[in-house]
Amino acid sequence: MARETKRIIGALVLGVLGVGVLLALGGWQLQRLEWKTEVLTQMEAQISGEPQSLPDRALPERDRFLPVAVEGQLGDRVLRVIATRPGQGPGHRLISALETGDGRRVLLERGFVAQGGDVTPPQGSLRITGNLHWPREVDSLTPPPDTDNDLWYARDVHAMARELGTEPFLIVARMISGAADPATPWPVDTSSVANDHLQYAITWFSLAAIWLVMTLYLIYRIRQQGKAER
Repeated sequence: MARETKRIIGALVLGVLGVGVLLALGGWQLQRLEWKTEVLTQMEAQISGEPQSLPDRALPERDRFLPVAVEGQLGDRVLRVIATRPGQGPGHRLISALETGDGRRVLLERGFVAQGGDVTPPQGSLRITGNLHWPREVDSLTPPPDTDNDLWYARDVHAMARELGTEPFLIVARMISGAADPATPWPVDTSSVANDHLQYAITWFSLAAIWLVMTLYLIYRIRQQGKAER
């Protein structure tokens, strides 16, 4: 009887510890969910805010997603970034140098064209509203760009700025007016920001329930073995 009691106590201790740890992990993920939801809400509010003039000096830490309005003309050269847009398939993001009325040169992402589409930049004065952005897409596995053909495999703002002789920031167009552009704007939004904390929380809570059932079953088996031995 004493041996059976010890085994039951051991199973209970293991069960309580396991369930407690798993519940704590689930609760932590719910806290992360609340934090991430607030971050996304702030990002969406910033992205959709009232457009401003270009800051004298754009900084990633301060000005990421800043809505801006600017006028200028595009250079002839077009950098094509390989991309796939949901619902439209493979194609390219088109990035050109934009020279503003006050002589500044900045990067402009005009939008997306499907594979084989026209990439020619529109001529004349353009009015653009969009958001400043410094995409984090380049890593150690990203192939180097084919600069002879202006083909890129990721948006590398600083490298692109050096290539086109612009300031090191990118305006992602939300709307372009003044001339027809074959590219369809692909505005900045929060869809690329992962928010899987609810799924993680459900996983941890499910594991806690499974652990609890397994503990109860183990205690049941211990008691059944004890009865058989008696």
